[in-house]
Amino acid sequence: MPKERKKKARREQGPMPLAGAGLVRFFEEEVKGIQIPPEAVVGVAFGLTVMVLIAHVLLGFP
Repeated sequence: MPKERKKKARREQGPMPLAGAGLVRFFEEEVKGIQIPPEAVVGVAFGLTVMVLIAHVLLGFP
């Protein structure tokens, strides 16, 4: 009886893809922690890059 339940559960979930073939199964679960939108990360990276370039120009670093 337990084997039948496992087979049924696998059938309902679907087969797991092979990780060695470059295929990975992702699960979208809500995780606790800081939620930062991707646009904010790109914006901060761009701002930091601009600040470093300005510092190089104004302070005369090579």
